[in-house]
Amino acid sequence: MGLAQRKPAELTLDDYLEIERASEFKNDYVNGQIIAMSGESLSHGRIKSNVHREISYHLKGKPCEAFTSDMKVKVEGTSPFKYPDVVVVCGKPEMHDARKDLLLNPLVIIEVLSPSTEAVDRGEKFDLYQAIPSLKYYVLIAQDRAHLTVLTRQSNTHWNLELITDLNASLVIPDLDCQIPLHEIYERVEFPAPRPMLVGAQKMRTRKQRRPSTK
Repeated sequence: MGLAQRKPAELTLDDYLEIERASEFKNDYVNGQIIAMSGESLSHGRIKSNVHREISYHLKGKPCEAFTSDMKVKVEGTSPFKYPDVVVVCGKPEMHDARKDLLLNPLVIIEVLSPSTEAVDRGEKFDLYQAIPSLKYYVLIAQDRAHLTVLTRQSNTHWNLELITDLNASLVIPDLDCQIPLHEIYERVEFPAPRPMLVGAQKMRTRKQRRPSTK
């Protein structure tokens, strides 16, 4: 009989934090295990940089700060720390410990969507984020087209959903007195060319568009 495979030893949260703080790369913590996080695309990096720049400009002189994905946010569950692409806190930041790299009271969380993470960002991650009492705005930004999903907390159980798809429109965050045009968010971002229509589908559409002859 072969030897049974041993399950890797589970790490405590303190173990993870110690390892993560000494690591050159970002890692996720899931069910007691460390999982390496993938890098970002050029478009992803540009959008994140643009958003952070624009929000930081609007926050000058205000009691709020914007951080990029080097700042972790505490959530509940089997993966208790997340790295939002951009996070905003107003008032005094509440931190997990003296290292001050794990935020407890974000007001705004912004994620730039990727094909491999979009489902998680819209589903599981939002479930974790909305349990943070201080969080009021959750913004999802597509990188392959002009498309923002803005979720605004109305109560503990209700969020208002707004879709923004016009490059001449703006992301508005009232609590920050902030309006950011989409063309600023997508500055220097090149959207992929639309896929060509299949010949069969094009013929079908042409037939549907033909008007019946009259006698």
